[in-house]
Amino acid sequence: MSRPVVVAVEPGSAAEVAGLAVGDEVVSIDGVVPTDVIAWQLLLDEADPCLEVVRAGSAVRLDVSKDAGARLGAEVNAAIFDRVQTCDNHCEFCFIYQLPPGLRRSLYLKDDDYRLSFLYGNFTTLTRFTELDLERVTDERLSPLYVSIHATDRDVRSRMLRNPRGATSLRWLGALLDGGIEVHGQVVVCPGVNDGAVLADTLLGVLDRFSSLATLAVVPLGVSSHQREPAMRPHTDAEAAAVIDLCEGWQRRFGDVLGRRLVFAADEYYLLAGRPFPDASTYGEFPMHEDGIGMARAFEQEFWAAAPGAPDPGNGAPQPRAPAAGFFSWVDGAPAEGYRAVRVPGHGANRSGEVDAEGLPLSLGSVPVSVPVSRRPRRARPDVDRPIGVLTGTYGAAVLEPLVAAWRTDAAAREGSVVPDVRVIEVSNRFFGGNIGVTGLLAGVDVATTLAGEPQGHRYVLADVCLSGGKFLDGSTPAELPQPVEIVPTSGTALRQLLDAAVRSEPARASGNEAAPHRAGAAR
Repeated sequence: MSRPVVVAVEPGSAAEVAGLAVGDEVVSIDGVVPTDVIAWQLLLDEADPCLEVVRAGSAVRLDVSKDAGARLGAEVNAAIFDRVQTCDNHCEFCFIYQLPPGLRRSLYLKDDDYRLSFLYGNFTTLTRFTELDLERVTDERLSPLYVSIHATDRDVRSRMLRNPRGATSLRWLGALLDGGIEVHGQVVVCPGVNDGAVLADTLLGVLDRFSSLATLAVVPLGVSSHQREPAMRPHTDAEAAAVIDLCEGWQRRFGDVLGRRLVFAADEYYLLAGRPFPDASTYGEFPMHEDGIGMARAFEQEFWAAAPGAPDPGNGAPQPRAPAAGFFSWVDGAPAEGYRAVRVPGHGANRSGEVDAEGLPLSLGSVPVSVPVSRRPRRARPDVDRPIGVLTGTYGAAVLEPLVAAWRTDAAAREGSVVPDVRVIEVSNRFFGGNIGVTGLLAGVDVATTLAGEPQGHRYVLADVCLSGGKFLDGSTPAELPQPVEIVPTSGTALRQLLDAAVRSEPARASGNEAAPHRAGAAR
Protein backbone atom coordinates (compact mmCIF):
# COMPACT_ATOMS: atom_id res chain seq x y z
CA MET A 1 0.00 0.00 0.00
CA SER A 2 1.24 3.48 -0.85
CA ARG A 3 1.04 6.46 1.47
CA PRO A 4 -0.64 9.79 0.75
CA VAL A 5 2.03 12.29 -0.24
CA VAL A 6 1.52 15.98 0.42
CA VAL A 7 1.85 17.95 -2.82
CA ALA A 8 0.58 21.38 -1.72
CA VAL A 9 0.09 23.25 1.54
CA GLU A 10 -2.10 26.33 1.71
CA PRO A 11 -0.34 29.40 3.14
CA GLY A 12 -1.59 30.31 6.59
CA SER A 13 -3.52 27.05 6.97
CA ALA A 14 -3.56 24.75 9.98
CA ALA A 15 -1.33 22.38 8.00
CA GLU A 16 1.34 25.03 7.45
CA VAL A 17 1.23 26.18 11.08
CA ALA A 18 1.71 22.57 12.21
CA GLY A 19 4.75 22.22 9.96
CA LEU A 20 3.33 19.91 7.28
CA ALA A 21 5.45 20.23 4.14
CA VAL A 22 5.28 19.26 0.49
CA GLY A 23 6.80 15.81 0.07
CA ASP A 24 5.73 14.52 3.48
CA GLU A 25 4.37 10.95 3.40
CA VAL A 26 1.47 10.61 5.83
CA VAL A 27 1.71 7.30 7.72
CA SER A 28 -1.29 7.71 10.01
CA ILE A 29 -3.82 10.18 11.37
CA ASP A 30 -4.61 9.73 15.07
CA GLY A 31 -3.13 6.26 14.74
CA VAL A 32 -5.33 5.25 11.81
CA VAL A 33 -3.84 4.50 8.40
CA PRO A 34 -5.98 6.18 5.69
CA THR A 35 -6.64 3.96 2.67
CA ASP A 36 -8.21 6.62 0.48
CA VAL A 37 -9.07 10.28 0.32
CA ILE A 38 -12.50 9.58 1.84
CA ALA A 39 -10.91 8.24 5.02
CA TRP A 40 -8.39 11.09 4.86
CA GLN A 41 -11.18 13.66 4.90
CA LEU A 42 -13.16 11.96 7.66
CA LEU A 43 -10.13 11.57 9.92
CA LEU A 44 -9.03 15.16 9.37
CA ASP A 45 -12.53 16.42 10.04
CA GLU A 46 -11.88 15.86 13.73
CA ALA A 47 -10.43 18.51 16.04
CA ASP A 48 -6.67 18.65 16.66
CA PRO A 49 -5.57 15.59 14.67
CA CYS A 50 -2.12 14.11 15.14
CA LEU A 51 -0.23 13.17 11.96
CA GLU A 52 2.65 10.71 11.77
CA VAL A 53 4.67 11.49 8.65
CA VAL A 54 7.90 10.38 7.02
CA ARG A 55 10.13 13.21 5.86
CA ALA A 56 13.44 12.52 4.14
CA GLY A 57 13.45 9.03 5.64
CA SER A 58 12.79 10.17 9.21
CA ALA A 59 9.59 9.81 11.25
CA VAL A 60 8.03 13.11 12.32
CA ARG A 61 5.00 13.71 14.56
CA LEU A 62 2.87 16.76 13.81
CA ASP A 63 0.14 18.00 16.15
CA VAL A 64 -2.39 20.07 14.22
CA SER A 65 -4.44 22.70 16.00
CA LYS A 66 -7.85 23.18 14.39
CA ASP A 67 -11.54 22.96 15.18
CA ALA A 68 -13.71 20.01 14.19
CA GLY A 69 -14.95 20.52 10.65
CA ALA A 70 -12.25 23.08 9.80
CA ARG A 71 -10.04 22.40 6.77
CA LEU A 72 -6.50 21.16 7.17
CA GLY A 73 -5.30 23.08 4.11
CA ALA A 74 -3.19 20.40 2.47
CA GLU A 75 -3.47 18.54 -0.81
CA VAL A 76 -2.39 14.96 -1.43
CA ASN A 77 -1.28 13.11 -4.51
CA ALA A 78 -4.04 10.58 -5.22
CA ALA A 79 -7.58 9.50 -4.43
CA ILE A 80 -6.77 5.90 -3.54
CA PHE A 81 -3.83 5.04 -1.30
CA ASP A 82 -4.23 1.27 -1.21
CA ARG A 83 -4.79 -0.96 -4.25
CA VAL A 84 -7.48 0.16 -6.70
CA GLN A 85 -10.19 -2.50 -6.95
CA THR A 86 -9.82 -3.63 -10.54
CA CYS A 87 -12.60 -5.10 -12.65
CA ASP A 88 -12.67 -8.88 -13.17
CA ASN A 89 -15.47 -8.79 -15.75
CA HIS A 90 -14.72 -9.31 -19.43
CA CYS A 91 -17.60 -7.44 -21.02
CA GLU A 92 -17.47 -7.60 -24.79
CA PHE A 93 -18.81 -4.04 -24.91
CA CYS A 94 -16.17 -2.62 -22.55
CA PHE A 95 -14.70 0.58 -23.98
CA ILE A 96 -11.30 -0.10 -22.39
CA TYR A 97 -10.89 -3.01 -24.78
CA GLN A 98 -11.61 -0.65 -27.67
CA LEU A 99 -8.82 1.83 -26.99
CA PRO A 100 -6.10 2.30 -29.58
CA PRO A 101 -2.60 1.14 -28.61
CA GLY A 102 0.09 3.48 -27.36
CA LEU A 103 -1.89 5.54 -24.85
CA ARG A 104 -0.59 6.19 -21.35
CA ARG A 105 -0.75 3.14 -19.10
CA SER A 106 -3.36 4.42 -16.67
CA LEU A 107 -6.06 4.64 -19.35
CA TYR A 108 -6.05 0.87 -19.79
CA LEU A 109 -6.74 0.13 -16.12
CA LYS A 110 -10.29 -1.16 -15.57
CA ASP A 111 -11.67 -0.34 -12.15
CA ASP A 112 -14.70 -1.72 -10.32
CA ASP A 113 -14.13 0.28 -7.14
CA TYR A 114 -17.12 1.68 -5.25
CA ARG A 115 -14.91 4.44 -3.88
CA LEU A 116 -14.26 5.76 -7.38
CA SER A 117 -17.97 5.50 -8.00
CA PHE A 118 -18.57 7.78 -5.04
CA LEU A 119 -15.73 10.17 -5.83
CA TYR A 120 -16.07 10.44 -9.61
CA GLY A 121 -19.38 8.93 -10.64
CA ASN A 122 -17.72 5.84 -12.14
CA PHE A 123 -20.08 2.94 -12.68
CA THR A 124 -19.45 -0.25 -10.74
CA THR A 125 -20.94 -3.67 -11.49
CA LEU A 126 -20.70 -4.70 -7.79
CA THR A 127 -19.19 -8.06 -8.79
CA ARG A 128 -16.31 -7.46 -6.35
CA PHE A 129 -18.40 -5.80 -3.66
CA THR A 130 -18.27 -7.37 -0.18
CA GLU A 131 -20.03 -7.28 3.20
CA LEU A 132 -17.26 -5.04 4.51
CA ASP A 133 -17.78 -2.67 1.60
CA LEU A 134 -21.51 -2.54 2.29
CA GLU A 135 -20.85 -1.84 5.98
CA ARG A 136 -18.53 1.03 5.16
CA VAL A 137 -20.81 2.56 2.53
CA THR A 138 -23.82 2.53 4.81
CA ASP A 139 -21.93 3.58 7.96
CA GLU A 140 -20.14 6.49 6.24
CA ARG A 141 -23.12 7.30 3.99
CA LEU A 142 -21.06 7.19 0.80
CA SER A 143 -23.85 8.40 -1.42
CA PRO A 144 -24.62 8.64 -4.28
CA LEU A 145 -23.15 5.58 -5.99
CA TYR A 146 -23.44 4.59 -9.65
CA VAL A 147 -24.19 0.98 -10.65
CA SER A 148 -24.04 -0.72 -14.03
CA ILE A 149 -27.13 -2.92 -14.35
CA HIS A 150 -27.29 -3.76 -18.08
CA ALA A 151 -29.89 -6.49 -17.46
CA THR A 152 -31.85 -7.72 -14.46
CA ASP A 153 -32.15 -11.23 -15.89
CA ARG A 154 -29.47 -13.28 -14.14
CA ASP A 155 -28.37 -15.26 -17.17
CA VAL A 156 -28.30 -12.29 -19.54
CA ARG A 157 -26.31 -10.19 -17.09
CA SER A 158 -23.72 -12.89 -16.37
CA ARG A 159 -23.28 -13.47 -20.13
CA MET A 160 -22.86 -9.76 -20.77
CA LEU A 161 -20.29 -9.39 -18.01
CA ARG A 162 -18.70 -12.75 -18.85
CA ASN A 163 -18.60 -13.34 -15.14
CA PRO A 164 -20.77 -15.84 -13.21
CA ARG A 165 -20.97 -13.38 -10.31
CA GLY A 166 -22.89 -11.08 -12.61
CA ALA A 167 -25.91 -13.30 -12.00
CA THR A 168 -25.93 -12.60 -8.25
CA SER A 169 -24.12 -9.29 -7.68
CA LEU A 170 -27.26 -7.17 -8.06
CA ARG A 171 -28.22 -8.38 -4.57
CA TRP A 172 -25.77 -5.73 -3.39
CA LEU A 173 -27.78 -3.12 -5.25
CA GLY A 174 -30.85 -4.15 -3.26
CA ALA A 175 -28.84 -3.98 -0.04
CA LEU A 176 -27.56 -0.50 -0.85
CA LEU A 177 -31.06 0.74 -1.60
CA ASP A 178 -32.39 -0.88 1.57
CA GLY A 179 -29.64 0.95 3.46
CA GLY A 180 -30.86 4.30 2.20
CA ILE A 181 -27.99 4.89 -0.23
CA GLU A 182 -28.84 6.96 -3.29
CA VAL A 183 -27.97 4.93 -6.37
CA HIS A 184 -28.09 5.87 -10.04
CA GLY A 185 -28.23 2.96 -12.48
CA GLN A 186 -27.09 2.54 -16.04
CA VAL A 187 -27.94 0.18 -18.88
CA VAL A 188 -25.56 0.09 -21.83
CA VAL A 189 -27.74 -1.21 -24.63
CA CYS A 190 -26.05 -3.59 -27.07
CA PRO A 191 -28.15 -4.19 -30.19
CA GLY A 192 -29.34 -7.79 -30.40
CA VAL A 193 -28.17 -8.53 -26.86
CA ASN A 194 -30.09 -6.55 -24.25
CA ASP A 195 -32.41 -4.35 -26.29
CA GLY A 196 -36.01 -5.01 -27.27
CA ALA A 197 -37.74 -7.57 -25.06
CA VAL A 198 -34.68 -7.91 -22.81
CA LEU A 199 -34.62 -4.16 -22.15
CA ALA A 200 -38.35 -4.22 -21.39
CA ASP A 201 -37.76 -7.09 -18.98
CA THR A 202 -34.93 -5.12 -17.34
CA LEU A 203 -37.19 -2.13 -16.77
CA LEU A 204 -39.83 -4.44 -15.32
CA GLY A 205 -37.16 -5.95 -13.06
CA VAL A 206 -36.16 -2.47 -11.88
CA LEU A 207 -39.77 -1.66 -11.05
CA ASP A 208 -40.17 -4.96 -9.22
CA ARG A 209 -36.85 -5.16 -7.35
CA PHE A 210 -35.08 -1.80 -7.47
CA SER A 211 -37.79 0.84 -7.58
CA SER A 212 -35.83 2.96 -5.06
CA LEU A 213 -33.22 3.75 -7.72
CA ALA A 214 -32.78 7.50 -8.07
CA THR A 215 -32.50 7.29 -11.87
CA LEU A 216 -31.77 4.77 -14.60
CA ALA A 217 -29.81 5.92 -17.65
CA VAL A 218 -30.22 3.97 -20.88
CA VAL A 219 -27.22 4.68 -23.10
CA PRO A 220 -26.12 3.32 -26.49
CA LEU A 221 -23.13 1.09 -27.04
CA GLY A 222 -20.03 2.96 -28.15
CA VAL A 223 -18.11 1.09 -30.84
CA SER A 224 -14.66 2.29 -31.83
CA SER A 225 -12.77 1.11 -34.89
CA HIS A 226 -10.56 -0.91 -32.51
CA GLN A 227 -13.48 -3.14 -31.48
CA ARG A 228 -12.61 -6.84 -31.75
CA GLU A 229 -15.99 -8.30 -30.81
CA PRO A 230 -17.93 -9.17 -33.97
CA ALA A 231 -21.29 -9.19 -32.17
CA MET A 232 -20.90 -5.58 -31.06
CA ARG A 233 -22.22 -3.01 -33.52
CA PRO A 234 -23.73 0.50 -33.42
CA HIS A 235 -27.47 1.08 -33.30
CA THR A 236 -29.39 1.71 -36.48
CA ASP A 237 -31.63 4.79 -36.57
CA ALA A 238 -34.68 2.54 -36.28
CA GLU A 239 -33.23 0.77 -33.25
CA ALA A 240 -32.51 4.13 -31.61
CA ALA A 241 -36.12 5.17 -32.17
CA ALA A 242 -37.32 1.87 -30.67
CA VAL A 243 -35.26 2.45 -27.52
CA ILE A 244 -36.74 5.95 -27.16
CA ASP A 245 -40.27 4.62 -27.58
CA LEU A 246 -39.65 1.91 -25.00
CA CYS A 247 -38.12 4.29 -22.46
CA GLU A 248 -40.83 6.91 -22.88
CA GLY A 249 -43.50 4.25 -22.48
CA TRP A 250 -41.87 3.06 -19.29
CA GLN A 251 -41.54 6.64 -18.07
CA ARG A 252 -45.32 6.82 -18.12
CA ARG A 253 -45.57 3.50 -16.31
CA PHE A 254 -43.04 4.50 -13.66
CA GLY A 255 -44.88 7.79 -13.31
CA ASP A 256 -48.16 6.01 -12.66
CA VAL A 257 -46.67 3.61 -10.10
CA LEU A 258 -43.87 5.62 -8.48
CA GLY A 259 -44.81 9.22 -9.23
CA ARG A 260 -41.57 9.84 -11.15
CA ARG A 261 -40.11 8.92 -14.52
CA LEU A 262 -37.00 7.09 -13.20
CA VAL A 263 -35.72 5.94 -16.62
CA PHE A 264 -34.19 8.24 -19.25
CA ALA A 265 -32.78 7.64 -22.72
CA ALA A 266 -29.45 9.27 -23.53
CA ASP A 267 -29.27 12.34 -25.76
CA GLU A 268 -27.42 10.26 -28.36
CA TYR A 269 -30.56 8.25 -29.03
CA TYR A 270 -32.52 11.38 -29.94
CA LEU A 271 -29.71 12.52 -32.23
CA LEU A 272 -29.50 9.10 -33.90
CA ALA A 273 -33.26 8.90 -34.36
CA GLY A 274 -33.50 12.50 -35.58
CA ARG A 275 -36.02 13.38 -32.89
CA PRO A 276 -36.24 16.54 -30.79
CA PHE A 277 -34.96 16.33 -27.25
CA PRO A 278 -37.58 16.11 -24.50
CA ASP A 279 -38.52 19.33 -22.74
CA ALA A 280 -36.05 20.44 -20.08
CA SER A 281 -38.65 19.90 -17.36
CA THR A 282 -38.52 16.17 -18.17
CA TYR A 283 -35.08 15.94 -16.58
CA GLY A 284 -35.86 17.66 -13.29
CA GLU A 285 -32.55 18.75 -11.78
CA PHE A 286 -30.55 16.89 -14.46
CA PRO A 287 -29.15 14.30 -12.02
CA MET A 288 -27.66 12.19 -14.85
CA HIS A 289 -26.23 15.14 -16.78
CA GLU A 290 -22.73 13.66 -16.75
CA ASP A 291 -24.00 10.43 -18.28
CA GLY A 292 -25.34 12.25 -21.32
CA ILE A 293 -28.91 12.45 -20.06
CA GLY A 294 -30.37 15.90 -20.72
CA MET A 295 -26.97 17.40 -21.45
CA ALA A 296 -28.20 19.12 -24.61
CA ARG A 297 -31.18 20.70 -22.86
CA ALA A 298 -29.02 21.79 -19.92
CA PHE A 299 -26.54 23.44 -22.30
CA GLU A 300 -29.39 25.13 -24.13
CA GLN A 301 -30.85 26.44 -20.86
CA GLU A 302 -27.50 27.88 -19.82
CA PHE A 303 -27.00 29.45 -23.24
CA TRP A 304 -30.27 31.36 -23.22
CA ALA A 305 -30.09 32.22 -19.52
CA ALA A 306 -26.83 34.07 -20.24
CA ALA A 307 -28.49 36.31 -22.85
CA PRO A 308 -28.52 40.07 -22.20
CA GLY A 309 -31.61 40.92 -20.16
CA ALA A 310 -32.27 37.29 -19.15
CA PRO A 311 -33.60 36.74 -15.61
CA ASP A 312 -31.07 36.70 -12.81
CA PRO A 313 -30.15 33.10 -11.77
CA GLY A 314 -31.65 33.83 -8.40
CA ASN A 315 -35.06 34.31 -10.05
CA GLY A 316 -35.39 30.84 -11.45
CA ALA A 317 -32.97 30.81 -14.38
CA PRO A 318 -30.75 27.70 -14.51
CA GLN A 319 -27.44 27.80 -12.72
CA PRO A 320 -24.26 27.08 -14.72
CA ARG A 321 -23.61 23.35 -14.67
CA ALA A 322 -20.31 21.57 -14.50
CA PRO A 323 -19.34 19.80 -17.71
CA ALA A 324 -19.38 16.07 -17.99
CA ALA A 325 -16.19 14.83 -16.44
CA GLY A 326 -15.50 12.42 -19.25
CA PHE A 327 -14.86 8.71 -19.50
CA PHE A 328 -11.41 8.86 -17.94
CA SER A 329 -12.05 11.45 -15.24
CA TRP A 330 -10.82 9.31 -12.36
CA VAL A 331 -7.38 8.70 -13.83
CA ASP A 332 -6.96 12.23 -15.10
CA GLY A 333 -8.70 14.39 -12.53
CA ALA A 334 -8.50 15.44 -8.94
CA PRO A 335 -10.70 13.71 -6.36
CA ALA A 336 -14.26 14.92 -6.26
CA GLU A 337 -15.09 18.34 -4.86
CA GLY A 338 -14.93 18.30 -1.07
CA TYR A 339 -12.04 15.87 -0.94
CA ARG A 340 -9.25 18.28 -1.70
CA ALA A 341 -8.09 21.48 -0.14
CA VAL A 342 -8.32 24.69 -2.13
CA ARG A 343 -5.62 24.56 -4.76
CA VAL A 344 -2.50 26.46 -3.91
CA PRO A 345 -1.32 28.81 -6.69
CA GLY A 346 1.83 27.47 -8.33
CA HIS A 347 1.20 23.89 -7.25
CA GLY A 348 -0.42 21.41 -9.60
CA ALA A 349 -1.21 18.76 -6.98
CA ASN A 350 -1.22 15.37 -8.65
CA ARG A 351 -0.64 17.00 -12.01
CA SER A 352 -2.80 14.39 -13.76
CA GLY A 353 -4.07 12.21 -10.94
CA GLU A 354 -2.96 9.03 -12.69
CA VAL A 355 -2.51 5.87 -10.65
CA ASP A 356 -1.48 2.33 -11.45
CA ALA A 357 -3.08 -0.92 -10.27
CA GLU A 358 -1.48 -0.47 -6.85
CA GLY A 359 -2.93 2.99 -6.46
CA LEU A 360 0.52 4.56 -6.85
CA PRO A 361 0.66 7.93 -8.60
CA LEU A 362 2.49 7.66 -11.91
CA SER A 363 3.71 11.24 -11.69
CA LEU A 364 4.94 11.10 -8.10
CA GLY A 365 7.98 13.29 -7.74
CA SER A 366 7.38 15.30 -10.89
CA VAL A 367 7.46 19.07 -10.70
CA PRO A 368 4.10 20.87 -11.00
CA VAL A 369 3.86 22.94 -14.15
CA SER A 370 1.25 25.30 -15.49
CA VAL A 371 -1.20 23.99 -18.08
CA PRO A 372 -0.08 25.02 -21.58
CA VAL A 373 -2.79 26.67 -23.66
CA SER A 374 -2.29 28.32 -27.03
CA ARG A 375 -2.62 32.07 -26.82
CA ARG A 376 -3.92 34.25 -29.57
CA PRO A 377 -1.24 36.58 -30.96
CA ARG A 378 -1.80 40.29 -30.75
CA ARG A 379 -3.40 41.65 -33.88
CA ALA A 380 -4.29 45.10 -35.05
CA ARG A 381 -7.68 43.77 -36.09
CA PRO A 382 -10.00 43.59 -33.06
CA ASP A 383 -11.55 40.29 -32.00
CA VAL A 384 -15.05 41.61 -32.61
CA ASP A 385 -14.35 41.67 -36.36
CA ARG A 386 -12.76 38.24 -36.61
CA PRO A 387 -14.75 35.17 -37.70
CA ILE A 388 -15.17 32.58 -34.96
CA GLY A 389 -14.93 28.82 -35.39
CA VAL A 390 -16.39 26.68 -32.59
CA LEU A 391 -14.65 23.29 -32.65
CA THR A 392 -16.73 20.38 -31.42
CA GLY A 393 -17.47 16.69 -31.93
CA THR A 394 -20.11 15.18 -34.20
CA TYR A 395 -22.83 15.14 -31.57
CA GLY A 396 -21.83 18.55 -30.27
CA ALA A 397 -22.17 20.01 -33.75
CA ALA A 398 -25.74 18.72 -34.00
CA VAL A 399 -26.58 20.51 -30.75
CA LEU A 400 -24.66 23.74 -31.36
CA GLU A 401 -25.65 24.44 -34.96
CA PRO A 402 -29.27 25.46 -34.17
CA LEU A 403 -28.18 27.38 -31.07
CA VAL A 404 -25.59 29.42 -32.97
CA ALA A 405 -28.06 30.05 -35.82
CA ALA A 406 -30.69 31.30 -33.36
CA TRP A 407 -28.10 33.45 -31.59
CA ARG A 408 -27.04 35.00 -34.90
CA THR A 409 -30.63 35.96 -35.66
CA ASP A 410 -31.10 37.35 -32.16
CA ALA A 411 -27.86 39.36 -32.27
CA ALA A 412 -28.61 40.74 -35.73
CA ALA A 413 -31.90 42.15 -34.46
CA ARG A 414 -30.11 44.47 -32.04
CA GLU A 415 -29.96 48.03 -33.29
CA GLY A 416 -26.54 49.01 -34.60
CA SER A 417 -24.89 45.67 -33.92
CA VAL A 418 -22.09 44.27 -36.05
CA VAL A 419 -22.05 40.48 -35.74
CA PRO A 420 -18.97 38.49 -36.75
CA ASP A 421 -19.30 35.32 -38.73
CA VAL A 422 -19.65 32.38 -36.34
CA ARG A 423 -19.58 28.82 -37.57
CA VAL A 424 -19.63 25.43 -35.87
CA ILE A 425 -16.75 23.23 -37.02
CA GLU A 426 -17.34 19.50 -36.67
CA VAL A 427 -14.25 17.49 -35.76
CA SER A 428 -14.57 13.88 -36.87
CA ASN A 429 -13.15 11.39 -34.39
CA ARG A 430 -10.78 9.32 -36.51
CA PHE A 431 -8.59 8.54 -33.51
CA PHE A 432 -11.23 6.24 -32.03
CA GLY A 433 -13.32 5.84 -35.16
CA GLY A 434 -16.56 3.90 -35.21
CA ASN A 435 -19.56 5.74 -33.81
CA ILE A 436 -17.60 7.76 -31.24
CA GLY A 437 -18.91 11.30 -31.61
CA VAL A 438 -18.85 12.93 -28.17
CA THR A 439 -16.71 16.04 -27.80
CA GLY A 440 -15.07 14.81 -24.60
CA LEU A 441 -13.32 12.00 -26.50
CA LEU A 442 -11.73 14.19 -29.17
CA ALA A 443 -8.01 13.61 -29.58
CA GLY A 444 -5.52 16.33 -30.35
CA VAL A 445 -4.54 14.71 -33.64
CA ASP A 446 -8.10 15.05 -34.99
CA VAL A 447 -8.42 18.64 -33.81
CA ALA A 448 -5.08 19.40 -35.47
CA THR A 449 -6.15 17.79 -38.75
CA THR A 450 -9.34 19.85 -38.81
CA LEU A 451 -7.57 23.11 -37.92
CA ALA A 452 -4.98 22.58 -40.64
CA GLY A 453 -7.73 22.94 -43.22
CA GLU A 454 -9.30 26.06 -41.69
CA PRO A 455 -8.48 29.70 -42.64
CA GLN A 456 -5.66 31.50 -40.88
CA GLY A 457 -6.36 34.47 -38.62
CA HIS A 458 -9.78 33.40 -37.39
CA ARG A 459 -10.63 32.83 -33.73
CA TYR A 460 -10.95 29.16 -32.81
CA VAL A 461 -12.50 28.02 -29.56
CA LEU A 462 -12.57 24.57 -28.00
CA ALA A 463 -14.38 23.23 -24.94
CA ASP A 464 -12.18 22.28 -21.99
CA VAL A 465 -13.93 18.89 -21.65
CA CYS A 466 -11.47 17.69 -24.31
CA LEU A 467 -8.55 18.27 -21.96
CA SER A 468 -7.36 16.75 -18.72
CA GLY A 469 -4.32 18.18 -17.04
CA GLY A 470 -3.86 20.36 -20.13
CA LYS A 471 -3.62 17.35 -22.46
CA PHE A 472 -5.82 15.57 -24.96
CA LEU A 473 -6.34 11.83 -24.61
CA ASP A 474 -3.57 11.17 -27.12
CA GLY A 475 -1.13 13.12 -24.93
CA SER A 476 -0.83 16.18 -27.16
CA THR A 477 -1.51 19.71 -25.95
CA PRO A 478 -3.30 22.77 -27.39
CA ALA A 479 0.09 24.42 -27.84
CA GLU A 480 0.93 21.80 -30.48
CA LEU A 481 -2.08 22.58 -32.66
CA PRO A 482 -1.37 24.22 -36.04
CA GLN A 483 -3.41 27.30 -35.15
CA PRO A 484 -4.00 29.05 -31.82
CA VAL A 485 -7.15 28.03 -29.95
CA GLU A 486 -8.98 29.50 -27.00
CA ILE A 487 -9.94 26.93 -24.36
CA VAL A 488 -13.32 27.80 -22.86
CA PRO A 489 -15.43 26.17 -20.13
CA THR A 490 -17.83 23.50 -21.36
CA SER A 491 -21.05 25.33 -20.65
CA GLY A 492 -23.76 27.18 -22.49
CA THR A 493 -23.03 30.20 -20.32
CA ALA A 494 -19.40 30.40 -21.42
CA LEU A 495 -20.22 30.05 -25.11
CA ARG A 496 -22.97 32.68 -24.98
CA GLN A 497 -20.75 35.16 -23.18
CA LEU A 498 -17.94 34.63 -25.69
CA LEU A 499 -20.26 35.17 -28.65
CA ASP A 500 -21.95 38.23 -27.15
CA ALA A 501 -18.58 39.80 -26.39
CA ALA A 502 -17.69 39.52 -30.07
CA VAL A 503 -20.67 41.64 -31.17
CA ARG A 504 -19.66 45.24 -31.81
CA SER A 505 -22.10 48.11 -31.35
CA GLU A 506 -21.77 50.83 -33.97
CA PRO A 507 -23.24 54.29 -33.29
CA ALA A 508 -25.94 55.51 -35.64
CA ARG A 509 -24.66 57.82 -38.41
CA ALA A 510 -25.48 61.52 -38.15
CA SER A 511 -25.99 61.87 -41.93
CA GLY A 512 -27.43 59.59 -44.54
CA ASN A 513 -24.64 60.69 -46.93
CA GLU A 514 -22.02 58.92 -44.86
CA ALA A 515 -20.98 55.42 -45.70
CA ALA A 516 -23.35 52.83 -44.27
CA PRO A 517 -21.91 50.71 -41.46
CA HIS A 518 -21.46 46.97 -41.75
CA ARG A 519 -24.66 45.76 -40.20
CA ALA A 520 -25.29 42.55 -38.38
CA GLY A 521 -23.91 39.58 -40.21
CA ALA A 522 -21.93 41.71 -42.66
CA ALA A 523 -18.53 41.41 -40.97
CA ARG A 524 -16.72 38.42 -42.41
